[in-house]
Amino acid sequence: MALTGAMMQARGAVLPTLEGFFVVPEWQLGLVAPAGTVGYLLVVVVFGTGAGHFDARRLLAVGAFGAGVALLAMGLAPSFLFFLGAIVVRGAMTGFLRGLDRPLLSHLYPSNRGRLFNLYDGTWAVGAASGPLAVVVALRLGSWRLVYAALAVALFVLAVLFWRLESPTVESKEQPLTRARLGELLRQPEVIALLAALFLVTGVEGGLFTWLPYYANGELPGGWAEVTLTAMLVAYVPGRFAYSALTERVGPLNLLIGVLGLLLPAFAFTFFVADGLWVLAGVVAVGLLISGVFPTMMAYATDAVPEYSGPVNALATGTASVAVGSVPAVMGVVVGGSDAATAMRLLLAPLAAALGVVVLARIGEGRRAAAEAGGSPTVDD
Repeated sequence: MALTGAMMQARGAVLPTLEGFFVVPEWQLGLVAPAGTVGYLLVVVVFGTGAGHFDARRLLAVGAFGAGVALLAMGLAPSFLFFLGAIVVRGAMTGFLRGLDRPLLSHLYPSNRGRLFNLYDGTWAVGAASGPLAVVVALRLGSWRLVYAALAVALFVLAVLFWRLESPTVESKEQPLTRARLGELLRQPEVIALLAALFLVTGVEGGLFTWLPYYANGELPGGWAEVTLTAMLVAYVPGRFAYSALTERVGPLNLLIGVLGLLLPAFAFTFFVADGLWVLAGVVAVGLLISGVFPTMMAYATDAVPEYSGPVNALATGTASVAVGSVPAVMGVVVGGSDAATAMRLLLAPLAAALGVVVLARIGEGRRAAAEAGGSPTVDD
């Protein structure tokens, strides 16, 4: 999980360098995110919906090894088109890892999904914070290509570990997913809320991951722009640990309503009002608040249908992938036609919509609970 975070965030941090190295316009840089989504989405949906029917250990080993090969190709890319092609392959190989990780965790620890999902995604945040720093170190050493070589070596080691480890024993089992059951699953209120909220919030995250360093170059003093994305991602670590501690105490939807309610003014301040180093402070606050939305919503929906954790994970990850791939591409068009500040400010709208989705989900949850309580049989003394 930490390595997938590092891979993803190194991509955004290296964009300003790639622009000059390959001499490409902004709209082509916006293709980096959707290129990583194409193969990733297909593999996650196919293998995620069939979780429990495949040899997870072997698929994880194949995914890690294949991602390492693709990263080597990215580091050796002679052209931007070749670089994009390697990203497509890397995304597909990463899909094996991400399509099976949460279903395995869900069945290994069925009673603590909210806490475990946030802790698990906290390791992603550690890796994600390391990715931009690795790019900075690689540039200081002489070439952006070095960061991809280092990540490839780490994935080769991980592939060997997956191959040699024994398959774990799980506490619960994944149920076969039929076409009829898939339709029922897509009509579950918790799943509908999950997909809607995740599309909106992960789209914002994808935009920040891809374009924040570019935006910061025009807003912060020299030297500070390079650490902006890292600062936001470092804030993900305590943020996800805080979500992990709070989600079982106050409930996932209550927690999300409070956090998203705070996120809106923090985001507005950062990209509408702040200047200079106040932008950096605002970015840290945004990272702290937005960090746990994805894993908390995942745990909320998985708790509703625990026997279908694989399909829920596949649907959520696929939805998030589409958002992470499409929103930066749209922002690239906005940046090319206007500027990065305008593109960033437009992200406030999906955050407000996400809050509305979570509020509606909480109202629906309360009504269902009241209906169940009202319909339960009573026993006379």
